[in-house]
Amino acid sequence: MNKIRYCQNCKEYTLEEKCPRCKEPTIFRIPPRYSPKIKIAEYRRKMRKEILKKEGLL
Repeated sequence: MNKIRYCQNCKEYTLEEKCPRCKEPTIFRIPPRYSPKIKIAEYRRKMRKEILKKEGLL
């Protein structure tokens, strides 16, 4: 399963091993507790949607 990664250079979250903007390596970052109102919730939904598409369930 993919994990949310963080680019320390751009200060953005991504699912990729390298940042799409600056091409620097990203790190695993422990996300804050789940809440639909936080900024990272958008990335969680995106990650879940991609996983479901790969498995053919969406």
